[in-house]
Amino acid sequence: MLEALKHLPQAEESQETLRSHFTDLNPALNKRQAAIESDRCLYCYDAPCTRICPSEIDVPSFIQNIAVGNINGAAKVILDQNILGASCSRVCPTEILCEHACVRNHDAEGAPVKIGLLQRFALDNAKFEQHPFQRDASTGKKIAIVGGGPAGLSCAHRLATLGHDVVIFEAKKKSGGLNEYGIAKYKLTEDSAQREVEFLLQIGGITVKHEQVLGKNLQLADLRRDYDAVFLGLGLGASRQLGLTGEDAPGLMAAVDYIAELRQAEDLTKLPVPKQCVVIGAGNTAIDMAVQIARLGAEQVTLVYRRGAEHMSATHHEQDIAKANQVRIVTWAQPQEVLRDAEGKVSGMRFARTKEVGGKLQTSGATIDIPAQAVFKAIGQCMDNSSLSDALAKDLQKQNDKIHVDAQYRTSVSGIYAGGDCIADGQDLTVQAVQHGKLAALAIDNDLKAKV
Repeated sequence: MLEALKHLPQAEESQETLRSHFTDLNPALNKRQAAIESDRCLYCYDAPCTRICPSEIDVPSFIQNIAVGNINGAAKVILDQNILGASCSRVCPTEILCEHACVRNHDAEGAPVKIGLLQRFALDNAKFEQHPFQRDASTGKKIAIVGGGPAGLSCAHRLATLGHDVVIFEAKKKSGGLNEYGIAKYKLTEDSAQREVEFLLQIGGITVKHEQVLGKNLQLADLRRDYDAVFLGLGLGASRQLGLTGEDAPGLMAAVDYIAELRQAEDLTKLPVPKQCVVIGAGNTAIDMAVQIARLGAEQVTLVYRRGAEHMSATHHEQDIAKANQVRIVTWAQPQEVLRDAEGKVSGMRFARTKEVGGKLQTSGATIDIPAQAVFKAIGQCMDNSSLSDALAKDLQKQNDKIHVDAQYRTSVSGIYAGGDCIADGQDLTVQAVQHGKLAALAIDNDLKAKV
């Protein structure tokens, strides 16, 4: 997958040193720290932290359980609403969600309750004698789920608890989706994503088939015929293009592809690392790419965005992480031309300086050239049209190039539901994908019961 970078030198530091660069971004709380932090919670009635949580976790309840030493109880409260709560405690942007809404988040207090770290403490330290979820009596119904990412896994787990049999069809060799392939290695370390998948599957009633690609060796019409319902948790499988000449030049590639290789790499010293690189984008993926390539040994990493820093979708917390890792952030610059050397390889990127006039972005006429041996695109993902290429899939109504669903996550084709990043309504957050899957499962269950 890193064919575009094969001409670049490999990482120079030792495997041991490189691994040390990808330890936990936020060290876990110990027992005493968790006890002190949980005592700061006021256990608000109609708590704003719970109201803003996309997966509707009862935050005061789980924190109160921690405060009294009931770690298993705290974990169960979280898992009841978010079966992927362990990964969400690490990757969820709590600084703009629950912790931002915390009533202690004001100048006099100095800081909100550390909800994310407390959630992680509960799930990392819970010790269940038996699986905390039991299946209802079998309904005899079979549901197909396409995509083994957060939305698909969440949907599968909730359907299994309701007594349905579920088959997950996953395109890659491992389940987990974004958690396994798309999150920075210093956020979800080691095999934490796979451990969470294994825990989820322990409920039973869920079969996973890997390397099953919709539109290739898997057809939507066949699934609709053979199963009582189908849930599409496809994610966004294609990277957006810059639309510039030379975009296929050696040295230019999608950031998500490099991140996926990095997350799966057993030997980090084998990864190609440029001396200078440019990351184009303004979201968390752009930050993840820039920080990780810097930690691998790139000497000059420049993140470029066409608008101002205040318009970046990456949170201030994420931007601070980039700055702490010596990532240079250049704003008000729009990609104009891929610069290439005599051999046709990337040698840099030319950007047109931009400005905002009447709310619209315009170029100023000035340009800036940034030397680089690699350019990474992190300008967003879009639907992979090949996955929706069969006759039935073409009947799915689209909205903004994503699948349109109603309030019950039903698509325009009867018996087919969808959720996660592939649907029109969403913020592309793991926690929101989990919620989509959970709610879609409840809708599927209700619809199947209504038919009976």
